[in-house]
Amino acid sequence: MKLLIASDIHGSAYWCEKLMALAESYQPDKLVLLGDLLYHGPRNDLPKNYAPKEVIPMLSAWKEKIIAVRGNCEAEVDQMVLPFPCLADFSQLLVDGKCLYLTHGHHASPENLPPLPEGAIFLSGHTHVKIDEVHNGIRCLNPGSVSIPKDGSHSCLIYEDGVFTFHIWEE
Repeated sequence: MKLLIASDIHGSAYWCEKLMALAESYQPDKLVLLGDLLYHGPRNDLPKNYAPKEVIPMLSAWKEKIIAVRGNCEAEVDQMVLPFPCLADFSQLLVDGKCLYLTHGHHASPENLPPLPEGAIFLSGHTHVKIDEVHNGIRCLNPGSVSIPKDGSHSCLIYEDGVFTFHIWEE
């Protein structure tokens, strides 16, 4: 199973184009989106080329492969314009015998994990900071932010053959 895992696009057509180009070249089985897809949010500056109406068709083209969860910036109107479910607080996948728990990270977080079996993988965004840490036997990964990083680099995660790798874009 090949996964492309991204979070916090925040309506940036510029950075969403880069994510879509990576998806096109990588051809993942699933495109996992960990929330904050269209709106920049009141705490963030506008990202480069803020154009949510341009992001909608880019993401929509992948609707059959997308698994998305709700971020703290998603609203019901987002679901009205996106052709894939995007308002679930969390989702779970069984991949290569591992339980992957998908959430945005504004409720559950590495410091406030939901009940998960040891060896599970907790995937969240929200902080805009990449992490790969183990908390109480649970591997916690954050792909960072596609468009508004708070750790200096625009990024996402790639999963293939049991290995997670950060993909970092140059500006």
